[in-house]
Amino acid sequence: MQARSPSHELLDVVDENDQVVRQLPRDEVHAQGLRHRAAHILVMDRAGRVFVQRRAWWKECQPGLWDTSAAGHVDAGETYVAAAERELEEELGLEAKGRLRSLSRLEASAATGHEFVEVFLAVTDAEPTPDPHEIIDSRWCSPAELEAWLAASPTDFTAAFRTLWARYLKVCGTS
Repeated sequence: MQARSPSHELLDVVDENDQVVRQLPRDEVHAQGLRHRAAHILVMDRAGRVFVQRRAWWKECQPGLWDTSAAGHVDAGETYVAAAERELEEELGLEAKGRLRSLSRLEASAATGHEFVEVFLAVTDAEPTPDPHEIIDSRWCSPAELEAWLAASPTDFTAAFRTLWARYLKVCGTS
């Protein structure tokens, strides 16, 4: 599992309707604050616990904060689901081809880093193997533990995670 160099990633720049308008390197997309795409995955075990990860300190955006189980940009020409499958393999060593369930979509906003985000769920009995170049800590939490943690220390988490977790609870009716 080797991380790709951010400067070599080519991303689709999208309009307000999530339609591709051009392609640019990731660095330029972020520097200009342009809309682009990302996939986030919530990994749950059969007991209903959620796997959360802490972003490495070297990450460009929100380093050291807790986030979804896995997440990443949708590369130019790639689908949301293909990106989610790739990120699960790269970040957690989990195979999920054909086993992801789409939960919801988030509109591009400041909270999502100007990313349209598709959120997926992966339920597994496998133990994730976090990539130490991407993830500095991880843990399983029950939804109730996660809710309590978020209520007590919301700034421990990325803005995108706080937004998508609230949406997850609304969509799934879990708390």
